[in-house]
Amino acid sequence: MTERLPPADLLQGVRVLDLTNVLSGPYATYQMAMLGAEVIKVENPKDGDLARKLGASAELNDALMGTSFLAQNAGKKSVTLDLKTPRGKALFAQLIEQSDVIVENYRPKVMARLGFSYEDVRAINPRIVYCSISGFGQNGPLSANPAYDQIVQGYSGVMSITGDSESAPLRVGYPLCDTLGGMGAAFAIASALFRRARSGQGCFIDLSMLDSTISALGWAVSNYLIAGVEPRPIGNQNTTAAPSGAFMAADGPLNIAANKQEQFEALCGIVGLPELVSDPRFAARDARKANRELLNILLNAALARKTAAAWETELNAAGIPAGRILSVPEVLAHPQITTRDLIQNLPLDEAGRNHVKVVRAGFALGDSRPSARTPPPALGAHNAEIFGELGVTEADLAALHAEGVI
Repeated sequence: MTERLPPADLLQGVRVLDLTNVLSGPYATYQMAMLGAEVIKVENPKDGDLARKLGASAELNDALMGTSFLAQNAGKKSVTLDLKTPRGKALFAQLIEQSDVIVENYRPKVMARLGFSYEDVRAINPRIVYCSISGFGQNGPLSANPAYDQIVQGYSGVMSITGDSESAPLRVGYPLCDTLGGMGAAFAIASALFRRARSGQGCFIDLSMLDSTISALGWAVSNYLIAGVEPRPIGNQNTTAAPSGAFMAADGPLNIAANKQEQFEALCGIVGLPELVSDPRFAARDARKANRELLNILLNAALARKTAAAWETELNAAGIPAGRILSVPEVLAHPQITTRDLIQNLPLDEAGRNHVKVVRAGFALGDSRPSARTPPPALGAHNAEIFGELGVTEADLAALHAEGVI
């Protein structure tokens, strides 16, 4: 185990009002919380973020602490507020005065109907960085459409190139577009805060999950835009090289990416097929791609002599990228992940009897590591603290609760 680094503080002193639900917005603000920002979830008083009811544990869902919520809300605070009520609006306006960032992922124009469009908020706090996350963006013919991750996966072209000729279109096995949207939002907000530190100028950020996903499609889009080649689903193979993709060892699958000529030649020698190097069907890169199916058959037959783990060790030692195809439990238990201290264990109660494991950000700094300081909050757990800072007394809190404002 490497030395554990202290929590990162790059965004210390930044206050974020998080009005988001489920994944894209909460993932964005989770990244900020791990960097030291004070993230205040502003949730509806009845049942809060929908993710509180989502996850594999019915017991946690009933307690409004579903695993989907726990996964990306550690390090945050929670207040409850009905923004449709006059007193709720007044309290939120006070919070805006003291905040740096607002993040919301309602459908376009919902915040305007509540009286908190960017223009409304900027009139209260001109320095605010206001990020609106939506499926399709704030304008365009699709902007008013509801959008979940799978809808955007289908619309973006991702599903059309996932799987093979028989299984495509196929959904990526996790909420890819929500996650890309959240990561893009966190980057955009941090960039806007950097500019504001120099100029004092706030801004509005229009984050489209569809735009973010198409941007991340990279080569698949560029090959069509520049070369006119429409991407096709080819399963576990790499369109740019061969042999490059998933193969079968004696006990299970193995990824091999012999993308360079010298890697292909070294691979042939290691697996006992040196004759392929001079075979005109495989000697050159384009020839290998044209004869990919036959090449894969020959390699799979040779790889059947050893286990995937044995091949992984031998091929990597020779400079040929290779790796077993692991399950989620397998990779989380791998020494690489434990050494990197990627999983954080947080107490869910003061007595420390119950804990929750969450995943940190995918990077470390030289002197610190993005980390959650506190566990995911219970619904409204910080009403007294946050509203108390605004001068709301215990008696006021009780009255607000009775009225359904909080």
